[in-house]
Amino acid sequence: MADMTNKAADNIRILAAAMVEKAKSGHPGGAMGGADFVNVLFSEFLKYDPERPDHPFRDRFFLDPGHMSPMLYGVLCLAGFYTTDDLRQFRQWGSVTPGHPERDLAHGVENTSGPLGQGHAMALGAAIAERFLVARFGEWMAHKTYAYISDGGIQEEISQGVGRIAGHLGLSNLIMFYDSNNIQLSTKVEEVDTEDVAAKYQAWGWHVLTVDGQDAEQIRGALRTAQRAADRPTLIIGRTVMGKGAVGPDGTSYENKVSTHGQPLSAAGSDFAGTVANLGGDPDDPFRVFPESAELYARRREELKRWSAEIRETERKWAAEHGELAAKLKMFLEGEVPELDYTRVSYGPDVATRAASAAVLSYYAERIENMVVASADLSNSDKTDGFLKKTKAFAKGDFSGQFLQAGVSELTMACVMNGMALHGGVIPACGTFFVFSDYMKPAVRLAALMRLPVTFIWTHDSFRVGEDGPTHQPVEHEAQLRLMEHLRNHENQRSMVVLRPADAAETVAAWDLAVHNDRPTALILSRQNIKALPAAGGDRAKEARQLVRGAYVVADCEGTPDVVMIASGSEVSTLVEGAELLRKEGVRVRIVSAPSEGLFRDQSEEYQRSVLPEGVVRYGLTSGLSVTLAGLVGEHGCIHGMNHFGYSAPYKVLDEKFGFSGPSVYADVKKLLNR
Repeated sequence: MADMTNKAADNIRILAAAMVEKAKSGHPGGAMGGADFVNVLFSEFLKYDPERPDHPFRDRFFLDPGHMSPMLYGVLCLAGFYTTDDLRQFRQWGSVTPGHPERDLAHGVENTSGPLGQGHAMALGAAIAERFLVARFGEWMAHKTYAYISDGGIQEEISQGVGRIAGHLGLSNLIMFYDSNNIQLSTKVEEVDTEDVAAKYQAWGWHVLTVDGQDAEQIRGALRTAQRAADRPTLIIGRTVMGKGAVGPDGTSYENKVSTHGQPLSAAGSDFAGTVANLGGDPDDPFRVFPESAELYARRREELKRWSAEIRETERKWAAEHGELAAKLKMFLEGEVPELDYTRVSYGPDVATRAASAAVLSYYAERIENMVVASADLSNSDKTDGFLKKTKAFAKGDFSGQFLQAGVSELTMACVMNGMALHGGVIPACGTFFVFSDYMKPAVRLAALMRLPVTFIWTHDSFRVGEDGPTHQPVEHEAQLRLMEHLRNHENQRSMVVLRPADAAETVAAWDLAVHNDRPTALILSRQNIKALPAAGGDRAKEARQLVRGAYVVADCEGTPDVVMIASGSEVSTLVEGAELLRKEGVRVRIVSAPSEGLFRDQSEEYQRSVLPEGVVRYGLTSGLSVTLAGLVGEHGCIHGMNHFGYSAPYKVLDEKFGFSGPSVYADVKKLLNR
C-alpha cells in the first residue's frame, strides 16, 4: 500500500511537470512538492460521489494557490475527473484545464482561484454554511471542508481574517494544509518572513500539527487527528520541498530552487526527461498513468460508491421521517425563495435608502430562513441590523442564527460570502460603507467570474457622508463598480447587477431583484433621508418595480420634452426639485431614474428610445464622477458630477457648495437650453 501511495504521488509530480513543460508556461515546483498531501487526501479521506460531483453533502477541497493547478488537475485525473488528453491541453484555448482553476464541479473543481488568500477564505465560508445546515437538519449531513494554502496565501493580509474568524467560531469541520516549502516566486520565504506561523494560528484558537509534507504516513496521521478535533479548526503544517524529485542535467538534485516556481523545469535549468525518469516515469510518455495509480484510485472509487449509496439511503430515510423539514431542505439546496409579500414591509416617509433596506431585511429575517447576512462591524450603521434584530449572530457551537459578525475585515467577509454561495444551501448578503468597497473588489470580481448570487450592501453612498470627510466619501467608486455591468461573464451575461435606488420604494424593488438574481448584486444606498419620488399613477410602489428595466420615466410632460434629466439614487429627488422650477417657465421636462445602466441596455431598442428619445437634449446629475452617466447622457448632453474629492462639512452645506440643489439644476438646464 505504501509503495502504491508513493507511486501515485510521483505520478502526480510527473503529470504536473509534464503539463507545464508542454504548455511552455506554468508553475511545476510547488505542484510537485504538494503531490503527497493531495494524493493521500483524495485517495483515502475526501468523501464525494464520483457519479454526482455536485452532491450537496460531499466534502469540499478548496485550492488557495491557483498557480498550483497542475497538482489539482493531476490528482483529479487519477480520480477520474480528467483524461490525460485534458492534461495535454493545459492552458490552451477551450481547454477544461485553464492556467488557474475555474469552478467546474463536473471536473471536481470547487472554486476559482488565483488571487492568493481568497481560496481558503471561501473555504471558511463553505465550512460556516455546512454548520448552518447541520444546525437545522442534523449531523447526518455533516461533512468536512479542506483547504490548501501556500506561503504566499499565509502572507496575504486576508489570512488574518480567516484565522481569526475560524478560530473564534471553533470550526472543527475546517482542515487546512499549509504547504510550507520556504520558496516564493522571486525569493525564499526566509528573506521576507520570520514569523512563527504555528504560534500565530494557535493564538487564534486552531489546533496545529507539523508534519513532513512528503511523508504519506505522517500526512495520514495528521488528517486522522484533524478529523477527530471537536471544537477547533486544524492547521497541518507540511514541510515540503519545491520541485520534489527534480534533477539537473548531471543527475544531481534540482530541488528547493526558486527557479522552478514559475516556469517549466527545462527553462529553470532542470532536466525534464531526467526528472521524469527519476520519478519512475517514461520520458517518452510523461502523461502515462501508472498501473499502481490506476489501481489505488479504482479502489477509492469503489469505496466512494459505497459511501454515496449509504448517504443517499440515510437521506431517504430521514426525508421519509421528516416530510416538512425535508421539503425545506430541498428548497434551501435549490436556492429557492419563498413567496414574498412586500406590502408587509413598513418604512416611514422620505427615509434613507439604508433605512428602507433595513425594513426589507427585517421582513426577510422572518421569511427567508436560509438567508445569512454579515457586516464588517457596521451593522448599526449600514442597517443590516434590521436583519440581526430578528435573529442572532453565529457563535462557537451555535449556528442556529443567521448573522455573521465579521469584524473589521471587508475582504475576508466578502470571500466568506462567496464561499457560502459556492457551498450552496444559503442566500448570502453582506454590508459595509460604500467607500470600503475598495477593500472588497478582488472578491467582488471573483464573485462575478464565478456567477455567484451574493448581495453586496454598500451604504453611505456619496459625499453626503458629510462631516466624516473625503476619506469616507465615495466619489469614483460607483464608476469603478459599474464597469462590472459592462464586463460579461462566460455565460455572456453582464457579470454583475449594480443598483442605486432613488427612494424607499425602489429599494424594495431592488432587494426583490437581488434575492432572485443568479449573479452578484450591488445595492448602493444612502445615509441621508431622501424625499420619496412622485407617483405619476398614484401607486409609487408599483411604479418603482420598473427598476427591473434599469431606467424608467418617473415624471413626464405633454408632448416631446425639451430636456430629459437623468440620475440615480438621491439625485433623482434633486432633479424633481429642479424640474418644478423649470416647469414654471414653460420648460417641458422628463425625469428618468436610472438605477442600473446595465439592465437598461439589456432592454429592447424600442424601450430604450421610449425612455431616452433621440434628438432631445439630456442632462445628468450624479454625486460620483461625471463619467458614471456618460453612457446615458451622451456626448451632446451635460453632466453635473463630482470630479474632485469631497470635504468635511454637513451634507446640506456640501450640497450647496457642490451645486446639488433644485436651483442649481434649474440654472444648469437653462444654460444647456440657452434660455
